[in-house]
Amino acid sequence: MNRRTLAIVMAAMLASPTLHAAETGSDYLGNEIVVTSSRVPQPKKELTSNVTIITKEEINESSANDLSELLAEKNLGQIQKYPGTLTSVGIRGFRTESHGNDLMGKVLVLLDGRRAGTGNLAKIMTANVERIEIIRGPAAVQYGSAAIGGVINVITAKGSGAPSASIEQKIGSNDFSMTEATIQGKSGRFDYSGSISKSDSGSYKTAKGETYQNTGYHDQKMASLNVGYEIADGQRIGMIVHSFDVDKAGSPGYFSLPDLNAYTVQNNHSVDFRYDGTTSSRTLSWMARYFTGKDEYRYVDPNWGESTNNVDQQGAQAQVSWQPGALRLTAGFDWLKYELDSTSAPTWASYENPAGFLLGKYGLFDERLILTAGVRYDDYHVDMKEGEGTSKSRDNFAHQAGVAWQATDFLKLRGSYAEGFRMPSARELAAHITSWGTTYIGNPDLKPESSETYEVGMDLTWKGLNGSLTWFSTDYKDMIQTKAIAPTTYTYINVGSSTVSGIEAELSKVFALEGSSWTLEPYAGYTYLLRYRDNQTGDDLLYTPQWNASTGLRVHDGCGFNGAFNLAYTGKTLVQNWETGFGEVVPKGGFTVVDLSVSKKFPFGGKGVKGPGITVRAEINNLFDREYQYVKGYPMPGRTFVFGLKADI
Repeated sequence: MNRRTLAIVMAAMLASPTLHAAETGSDYLGNEIVVTSSRVPQPKKELTSNVTIITKEEINESSANDLSELLAEKNLGQIQKYPGTLTSVGIRGFRTESHGNDLMGKVLVLLDGRRAGTGNLAKIMTANVERIEIIRGPAAVQYGSAAIGGVINVITAKGSGAPSASIEQKIGSNDFSMTEATIQGKSGRFDYSGSISKSDSGSYKTAKGETYQNTGYHDQKMASLNVGYEIADGQRIGMIVHSFDVDKAGSPGYFSLPDLNAYTVQNNHSVDFRYDGTTSSRTLSWMARYFTGKDEYRYVDPNWGESTNNVDQQGAQAQVSWQPGALRLTAGFDWLKYELDSTSAPTWASYENPAGFLLGKYGLFDERLILTAGVRYDDYHVDMKEGEGTSKSRDNFAHQAGVAWQATDFLKLRGSYAEGFRMPSARELAAHITSWGTTYIGNPDLKPESSETYEVGMDLTWKGLNGSLTWFSTDYKDMIQTKAIAPTTYTYINVGSSTVSGIEAELSKVFALEGSSWTLEPYAGYTYLLRYRDNQTGDDLLYTPQWNASTGLRVHDGCGFNGAFNLAYTGKTLVQNWETGFGEVVPKGGFTVVDLSVSKKFPFGGKGVKGPGITVRAEINNLFDREYQYVKGYPMPGRTFVFGLKADI
């Protein structure tokens, strides 16, 4: 699908003479609350940067089973998806670290405001999620290292209302099956919300009808639980548990010469203890938490042996907010410690990162003009195993500032400046190791990789119409690269820079059909990079499409029927061709993926669609059976079907 066709589709979906705008659409001038930008609940009208929110309703109507599939459908960034259970995402030209230490990434994934311990989106379920908030652009002041391109905060649901439960069974193409159970509710001061699922999938066929062997997975289990108790009015203690296990996920390598025996075993577990409180006047609020977790990755090839990469994580956060009126100050302390064990050098390393931050907001002219600012100090200390390296420390200051002006009751203008950074790894800073005949020596004088981002934009909400438009420009410098200092000896240096600038746009509108309960919500999102260049070589950045877009339509009849049609387009990309073993730069063509899902709930005893009942669901993914690949050499499945039956109790 070319650009002109896509633009026509978007425009046509947002205009119709037979519909009128519904008055019940979300309104950022009202009470919609977000938490990621300031680490405390705040009205959306106070945001000074570009934030995208994926609501619970959108998640429920999507055909996605995990975060990787959801963000591929939304196409908010550059997806790198492999067969099995491995997916990373890029935002504004920067990417998550999909396995290993997430400090090495440049987009950060959070669970309820703290590090998820992984950048592999396939490890995070969406069944027990209240919403997802995505900051596009740096958020180093709030969350530290790796938050350069953006932050993806997955916010777990809390139980409310009368107790309820559900169980769902899905079956589909390529021997796919999934069983999922949920429970949620509130009893007195005790609330709970949880989901658990088990799934299997076989090798899939591409759109050309060719079976891509060893691409399925066996015995994948995911779980999420959020329980809490209100010890007093406005004070809650809680525990959040996340779990991901897959006993055997295929790792086939390139389609041109697949490995039929290699597989991975992956796990990600975490538990989070949290205390939130506020005074009766809401002038003072506070939060304290401790979390611990482990991310494990084991690669098995019967012909070559095994390799492992495991990360133990623990951390703590404490913060206090004071808001006597138009002024709000939030001060806090973060502590993080990672221990890495691996079969490859370095075989052991430790990262410890205490940090302090201060965030401020001030409202003028009856809160129509919002000023924000923040500063953060991070101290990093790395240790390595004796004989492989030593101990080193680095630190970093990060700053940000922003302004938002409520020009009218439906239009907000905003602008911001923010810094991002990635601290050097233990290997880059302190190593002295030899691997496969090559020696790597760390550089204790390395600076953190850093970025500066400017953006201006506008947000519009009017009679069911919601839109945003943002221009941004990021200068990324002090990139860490290897440098030869002898024929088989390398060190690490800061060299080079890159510039990424572009435009982001989102638009949706809620329509109600006259004389009926039907509502239609067409939507569209678009990112176009004006520049994405390595300033040292003058070449365009690899693995970065110039543009990507998504558009679709959500339909509801008010009586239990829901439908969703989604089209995601990814533009042409320059990549390295490793199938040949030489890594030459080649273009990879753009592609379009279309998904369709419909569901209908049949309530028991006429008690309404929010009560007990049976829901029948059908999904078609890659509707037009297109051949496509997120990563060169790894084609994705052709057209697939999924059918589900869900019982709400």
